[in-house]
Formats: sequence, C-alpha cells, structure tokens
Amino acid sequence: MTRISELVIYRNFEHGEILNDMAWIMDHYQNPEEDCEKVRTLFFNCIHGLIELAASYGFEHNIWHNYLTFLLVNNENAYSKSCEIVGAVEGTINDLALHDFSIFKELYDYDFSDLSKALGSDCFQVIEQYENIDKNSKLFNKRIRDRICDLSLQLGRAKSAEEFMSDMTLFYQEFGVGKLGLHKAFRIQHKEEGAEIVPITKIAHVKLDDLVGYEIAKKKLIENTEAFVQGRKANNCLLFGAAGTGKSSSIKGILNQYYDQGLRIIEVYKHQFQDLNDVIAQIKNRNYKFIIYMDDLSFEEFEIEYKYLKAVIEGGLEKKPDNILIYATSNRRHLIRETFKDKQEREEELHSSDTVQEKLSLVYRFGVTIFFGSPDKKEFQNIVKTLADRYGIEIPEEELYLEANRWELSHGGLSGRTAQQFIDYLLGRQ
Repeated sequence: MTRISELVIYRNFEHGEILNDMAWIMDHYQNPEEDCEKVRTLFFNCIHGLIELAASYGFEHNIWHNYLTFLLVNNENAYSKSCEIVGAVEGTINDLALHDFSIFKELYDYDFSDLSKALGSDCFQVIEQYENIDKNSKLFNKRIRDRICDLSLQLGRAKSAEEFMSDMTLFYQEFGVGKLGLHKAFRIQHKEEGAEIVPITKIAHVKLDDLVGYEIAKKKLIENTEAFVQGRKANNCLLFGAAGTGKSSSIKGILNQYYDQGLRIIEVYKHQFQDLNDVIAQIKNRNYKFIIYMDDLSFEEFEIEYKYLKAVIEGGLEKKPDNILIYATSNRRHLIRETFKDKQEREEELHSSDTVQEKLSLVYRFGVTIFFGSPDKKEFQNIVKTLADRYGIEIPEEELYLEANRWELSHGGLSGRTAQQFIDYLLGRQ
C-alpha cells in the first residue's frame, strides 16, 4: 500500500493530481472488485499528464522521477522554507520531514513491472526512458530544468531515506524552494484576492562586465548590493541619468551576479504601487533578499502614486523588512516633473512650497543616488570599439568610428544603447 495519505509536511501539491491518481492505481490494480477499465483509463490519463508536463517543462529520461522531484522542489512548507538558503535546521521538524521523505523514497523505488503486466501496457517502460522533443522549453528555462533533472537522478540513486533527505535539504540551501527559489525575477499580477507574484522565465543574462565604462557608478551599486545580500545595512538606490546609459542593464547585471547568494528581483510598475503592501507581506519572512525594482520611474504633476511609494519606503508603524530594498531607475533626478507653476510658488528658493517639498521628499528616501551620464564622443567610440572586439567584428578602426558617428546622429545620440544597436546592425549585415 502506498502511504501518501500519511504525509505530514508535504501536502497540498500544485499539480498533485497525478500523484494521487497513481497512488490509487498502485493500491487497487490487483483488486478483483475494482473495475478494470476504470483502472486502465485512470492509468493512461496519468501517463498523458506526465508526458504533457515533460513537454511543458522540458523533462526527459525518467519523467516519473522528474515529476516527483518537481513536486518536492515547488512545495513551500514549514521544512522547505526553513531550509531555503540557510540549509539544515534543528528541531522536531527534521523527524517529520524524514518520515515524509521515506514515503517519497518508496515512490521513487516503486517497481512498475507488475502493474504494467497486469494492465497489459509497456507505457511505463517508455516514460522511464523518455526523450523530449523540445529541450528548450518555453515555460521553464534550461537552467531550472537541468537542476530539477539532475536532482531527480540524485534522488533516484539515494540508498536511504536519510540520504534522500540530505540531498533534498542541500538543494533547498543552494537554490531555495518554489517559484521564489527557482526563479530570479518576478512581476506583479493583480487579482481580486490580492497581488500575485509571477515568475519571469526569460530574462537577459547580462553581466556587469558587459557594461562598458561607468566604473564608479557600478562600484557604488555593487558595494550597496553586497552589503544587502551579506546581511549588513544597505540603502534604497536611485539610478538616474540620460536614456540608454545602462541603468536597467546594471540592475540586471546585479541580479545575475548575486542570484546564487539569494538575491531576487520583483519588477513593479507605478500603477501597481497600491499592491506593494500585499507583496511585502508575502516575502518579508522568506530567507531571500528582495529588490523591488521600478524601471523608468517618474511622475507627472497630477499623479499621486508617489505617495504610496513614500509610505512603503519609509513611514507607517510597521518597520520595513530587512530583506527588502527598493531600486529605481529614472531619467529625472527629482522623479517628479517640475512645472513653471511650481517655480511661481516659490518665494526665494525654488523648492520652498510645501507642495514641491512633498514631491521632492520622495527622492530623499533613496539613500544612494547614482548618476549615469551620457558619454562624450571619445567614450562613445571606446564603447563601440570594445563591443566590436567582443563580437568579433573586423572593420578598420577609422571606418568603424566613421560609421558609428553616422549611426548615432540618426539613432538617438551618444549612449551605450545606441552603440549596442549599431553593433547589432553590423552583425545583421554579416
């Protein structure tokens, strides 16, 4: 008899229908009182479900083991959330976790030969040696798919429930659990019951070294982020400056550099600021470090969303959690557009009115402000030359600079983005 009804910690699985149905089949396929056709139909439904899951997530080889592993790495419970990033914990919960892992080990070790023979089907032999037609899954990126498949092989080789538990705990320590553990970046989706944190499965693998120049700006960003992920005091960051100078790319580079140390990013747009308290409530007790990322942040005179942001950053009775910072990029130093009317309201100083002071107080809540200025002609040419060398473009230097100068005059001016677009243009001609 299978023992999944005896699971204590690992329950309420998303996509757990296949597990429940397969357990029922294992317990009833030899019972003469059961409807044989009902058992066969349910069995083939399970096979169908496993194949669909494999196609969606890119699983291969033993997709029964892949499926069980998928359930374990995504089940957020008292044990898995305690172990994420920090590793093994002490207490009675370990005995309960070992009990559950012993049940899962039985499922991994289950011999399907008798079941297959009784049902007259060799389908399970096929799914134990499954070859996927699409290894580049659109739902799960290759990095995550490979981690699940590798863990599946490891768990399948475990000699005991204790070894099984050790392998699983190490995975939680290295990569975390659930969507917050497996994915790097997220967006917010508003629903009637509240804000939902949704993984972004495809993000650019930008490295900070890919951004040519801006060494002082990058150094300030790295120092602040390192302090944050290491549990020291850190500040909210505002990256401001001209368009196309690498502000957003720097944030992506920071994410990729510190993901393995537990850094995650949640992208929020200003129309979603009312959901920020809900989002923070969902992440404040997790073992990850979260950057709430606001790209191209600015406010028109009539917009009041900045008040929600001010309250979240600093204010209210509840202290802002230590595992959350806010990083924003903007083309405006003061974030909120200043009008001629604002200037008329001044007496001696530009920002003396209470209204203007209230608007400007938002930027003061960012402890670190980093300027990204437009490059001059020489710096622009250096960016172009560095990118051309990186991509193996062999054009005489004088000709390269001449074409780059022509390109920037009609494509947005001097910026790192313009340089990258010019290089992409050259690569497209090759």
